[in-house]
Amino acid sequence: MATRRSALGAGIAVASTAFTGASLLPLLTARGAEASDTPAPADTTAPAVELFKVPMPLIPVARPVSTGGGVDTYEVTTRKVTKEILPGIQTELFTYDGQFPGATIKARRNRPVVVIQHNGLDVPISRHLHGASLPQQSDGGPMDVIDPGATRVYTYPNRQPHASLWYHDHAHHQESENVYRGLQGSYLLGDDAEDALPLPKGRYDVLVQIRDADFDPTGQLLYAMSDRNRNTLLVNGAPYPYFEVAARKYRLRFANTSNMRFFELRLADGGDLIQIGSDGGLLPSPNTTKSVYLSSGERADVVIDFSRYPVGTQVVLENTAGRGPVEQVGQVMRFDVTRTADDPSSVPSVLRTLPALPAPTNSRTVVLRMDEDGRADPQAYIDDKIYDPQRVDASIRYGASEVWTVTNANTKAAHNFHLHLVQFRVLERDGNPPGPAESGLKDTVVLQPGETVKLQATFDTYTGEYVYHCHMLDHSAMGMMATMKIA
Repeated sequence: MATRRSALGAGIAVASTAFTGASLLPLLTARGAEASDTPAPADTTAPAVELFKVPMPLIPVARPVSTGGGVDTYEVTTRKVTKEILPGIQTELFTYDGQFPGATIKARRNRPVVVIQHNGLDVPISRHLHGASLPQQSDGGPMDVIDPGATRVYTYPNRQPHASLWYHDHAHHQESENVYRGLQGSYLLGDDAEDALPLPKGRYDVLVQIRDADFDPTGQLLYAMSDRNRNTLLVNGAPYPYFEVAARKYRLRFANTSNMRFFELRLADGGDLIQIGSDGGLLPSPNTTKSVYLSSGERADVVIDFSRYPVGTQVVLENTAGRGPVEQVGQVMRFDVTRTADDPSSVPSVLRTLPALPAPTNSRTVVLRMDEDGRADPQAYIDDKIYDPQRVDASIRYGASEVWTVTNANTKAAHNFHLHLVQFRVLERDGNPPGPAESGLKDTVVLQPGETVKLQATFDTYTGEYVYHCHMLDHSAMGMMATMKIA
């Protein structure tokens, strides 16, 4: 029996050629190391999971309770449920309406969405729409919490262009555990410009959420800050699934919804991936690549053309980044080519035209750092300060276009950087132009140890107070978060 705790098997084949993970290191490299040198908890010997034995679930699309007045209204309740994740075992989860992951909201540009959010849990929550431009009262900031038994109404104007967004809990000091236990889902914002392109659509446009988890011997989720034993990989809530595909092109909307783990996704046969989108929607032009790198919270839309494989082919999606034994974290899922299908889709050479960046009106620096000296209770900082909701760290003039130079001052720990309210453009990475994967709009950007990224954002939509932080949620819960005020 092949399991995630066994050696890699030879059952990953294309025709007569075996595509195994044998080229991966026995322990994946520390590129994108998710934690400092905080000691890892003891191994808990979670139940073994047989690879590629369950189908990948398709995440359901949420249905509005009302569409009147040109507004789509959803009513959602967070609650605890038990569901089967590991085969034959019921696991307690935090959920939106009992779904794990949460149901996908499909929205349209300039058509508002209202979410009536009830909190049926016994902990405070705050619903944040990650990557969206929103009024402060609907942003779901860390201090704008919904107490147990209470309700809050969020209004999303959807004035920005298309993007593969996602929603998750953001209650300060609890966001890390709440998201880990299940409080997250996707929000796909579409528009006419994207629809006009001949990209794969309908059943061939598939959401693929990837995350890790740590289970105890009874199959319950274990949560500990910076836990290095989160080595069971879940795709759309299922462990190491297979996905039956036709021999044609698919658009796969990859989302890394892990708290800490980074992924470098590649096909086991070294086949091409065509990246067409990132956090803020389509790239200006497609990027043909062998791998896609995603830190926590990042998204990437990728087209894979399965017509190059004969029916009967099985090809594994591998992960080559982050910590952990390769047999646990080196294989993510398997694509099984089971049939032929017509394919009128194509990937145009031009996907969108982004407007020219305005002349910068201000610049500022941001330094990310956490304790990595092995202390028992490490903390995390922005500009050497722990998050204080009563303090404004950056005052920004409404309408300003600012260049931010963000540096990871750590020598061991990776970080990433997320701005609320705005999408931004990456200008430089360690003094070099960004690669094609970062040529579009972004809301989250990775910073390896010692790395510096320069970005530009324009603050011309809403005024108010919003946060910026490391989106490795264990780090933000440890204090790596700050407040900006746009006025």
